[in-house]
Amino acid sequence: MKKTFLLSSFFLILGTVSGIILNTKYKDTIISTFNEGKIYYFLQEGVYSNEKIMLENTKDLETKLVNKENDKFYVYLGITRDEENAKKIKQIYNNKGYQLYIKEVSLSNEEFYNNVTQFDLLIKNTDKKEEILTIEEVVLANYEEIIKSQ
Repeated sequence: MKKTFLLSSFFLILGTVSGIILNTKYKDTIISTFNEGKIYYFLQEGVYSNEKIMLENTKDLETKLVNKENDKFYVYLGITRDEENAKKIKQIYNNKGYQLYIKEVSLSNEEFYNNVTQFDLLIKNTDKKEEILTIEEVVLANYEEIIKSQ
């Protein structure tokens, strides 16, 4: 009887510990599967802790998106879902003397996703800098309208 009780207790504890370990390990995977956003490539010009400095450093940029997060100003010059398009846009700005950082961001807005996907097709099919920058201007305005206004 004592042996059966000890074995039962051992297996009960083993099962509980196994359940906790599995739950902890796969919890984030299960949640992210159901709440997963789409990956976007944001072309970041810089992060500024002072708004005046940010405005001074980016005054020559006609089109930019500024997000204020945690008392910092993040300046983006483009958004795309296609990594090759991100590299293409980055190269245009590199040629103008700007150093951009490609930052992956997850968003889960279906309307914005559809719009960016369509704009990506246009960017993929052109090599004209002016067209690409005009398309990105529309994408950034679209982000302002759809995502930031939520």
